[in-house]
Amino acid sequence: MIPYGRQDINQADIDAVVKVLRSDFLTQGPVVPAFENAVAMHCGVRHAVAVNSATSALHIACLALGVGNGDLVWTSPITFVASANCARYCGAAVDFVDIDPLTYNMSVECLRSKLKGAQKIGKLPKVVIPVHLCGQSCDMAAIHELGQQYGFKIIEDASHAIGGTYRREPVGNCRFSDIAVFSFHPVKIITTGEGGMAVTNDDKLASHMARLRTHGITRDPAEMTHEPDGPWYYQQLELGLNYRLTDIHAALGLSQMKRLEEFVETRNQIANRYTKMLAHLPVTVQLQPLDVYSAFHLYVIRLRLPKTKKSHREVFEALRAAGFGVNLHYIPVYRQPYYAQMGFNPSHFPESERYYADAISIPMYSGITEDQQDRVVAALRKAIET
Repeated sequence: MIPYGRQDINQADIDAVVKVLRSDFLTQGPVVPAFENAVAMHCGVRHAVAVNSATSALHIACLALGVGNGDLVWTSPITFVASANCARYCGAAVDFVDIDPLTYNMSVECLRSKLKGAQKIGKLPKVVIPVHLCGQSCDMAAIHELGQQYGFKIIEDASHAIGGTYRREPVGNCRFSDIAVFSFHPVKIITTGEGGMAVTNDDKLASHMARLRTHGITRDPAEMTHEPDGPWYYQQLELGLNYRLTDIHAALGLSQMKRLEEFVETRNQIANRYTKMLAHLPVTVQLQPLDVYSAFHLYVIRLRLPKTKKSHREVFEALRAAGFGVNLHYIPVYRQPYYAQMGFNPSHFPESERYYADAISIPMYSGITEDQQDRVVAALRKAIET
């Protein structure tokens, strides 16, 4: 089975983890700050806060921005459920903005139209969470402009996108957002096994998120309600969580960061080769705007079903049967039973519905060979044409 994605671990990664295992600190040691600094330096951002998953990063980002009961958060329906769940954890309501038919990211036009309507009825979002699907940045400048106009905060769900660029600058520099979030799950661009990161240029947000990941506890006298009782003293200022990343995980991430540029360059070469090979098949691929350089976490094709001899499901099942671990990223979040009971109408998201009806993620990872790519495309051609 050739999977849709997988990690790339070398001896240097293994050695880095072993070094921590033989050290005095398996957690809360020096490697987590070193990893945070490496990510912050790459992104050109002031602060990075490492946590145990991107889901945790999204959660503390919402909490730090004050999301709570009675608030409203908007995100894309074509994403993993964590992009919406983070708001629900805070007690907020969730709504969705339909996708662009070519980039599959949040549609700026749909966002603008929805904001106009929401303003009229007094139901504007407190936070909007654009999702950089497949590793390709949303049009963040346009979304930021709307944020300034309508007063919402922005969390970039850049879980797929570390190593990508927007307007020739790194995704995660937070030029057009308050906070950006990365994932380091094994199928992502770099991995820590499980892990995530929230990055920001706001000192107060960074401090707040760092406190939230550790039970809401501070050891900084400047943040305490009174003078410390002694050098042992700490205070829990709020109800936080245990979302810490261990030094073991951070060691793997720090080692992987050394190959980030190589990983992304290789993924782009693989994507370009796929695009050329698929040019004569009845499929379409994600539009790459000129000001975007994708990290290519995923490579999504969409079947032009009127021109295929088989249905979406039949093509998908044929590829699985041939030994290719294709997937579908993603089922629209509003279709999940937990969200469906809230009364979402799929007809309000026509592009997301069309996407779900014909999208397939084919194998994409830095270690895939040209021979394996050839086999993927041959199997796809057979599945479509016979």
